[in-house]
Amino acid sequence: MRDREIVVASGNPGKLREFAELFSGYQVGILSQSAFSVPEVEETGSSFVENAIIKAKHAAVATRRAVIADDSGIEVDVLNGEPGIYSARYAGETASDGDNLQLLLKNIAAAGAQKPTARFQCAMAYVRGNDDPHPMVAQGTWQGYIIDEPRGENGFGYDPVFYVPTHDCTSAELPPEIKNAISHRGQALRTLLKMMKEANVLS
Repeated sequence: MRDREIVVASGNPGKLREFAELFSGYQVGILSQSAFSVPEVEETGSSFVENAIIKAKHAAVATRRAVIADDSGIEVDVLNGEPGIYSARYAGETASDGDNLQLLLKNIAAAGAQKPTARFQCAMAYVRGNDDPHPMVAQGTWQGYIIDEPRGENGFGYDPVFYVPTHDCTSAELPPEIKNAISHRGQALRTLLKMMKEANVLS
């Protein structure tokens, strides 16, 4: 039996599946902000941390519930860290995952780079409610490089071109349980869960 619910400030099905899997060992119900018709909020922050807090507080006001929000993206060194905080809208505000991925590969090719180093970054924020003055914030980083042909059917976003040297495959080729154990989001959430348990939010 679940004794509490936490809203995830995202409507991305892939991200929601990851959160549900990462919370599967706890008596927590994970809800999408879409269930409350929460509109998207403009991400005006200059960092992953600022945007995560903006999204968490926005959803908490709308749902009057505890909220977890993350802001994550990929940084490619040959592109001077792009797309970074603009990863989800790299090819435009209404761009699909496929649009963003193809633009990334196009820009890398234009730079004349092969297997450029890259990293996924994730900042995660938890607020107890809409008036929480002290959000809990955790971060994670996942190192790898970019390949020029998408591979794998798991994951979402840039996963099919993010190559993980430690496992000799792309993120999209990893089983979910392995990805969650090593990914930027998995790292950030494990740190956040530790903080939540220390604050008696979780048992």
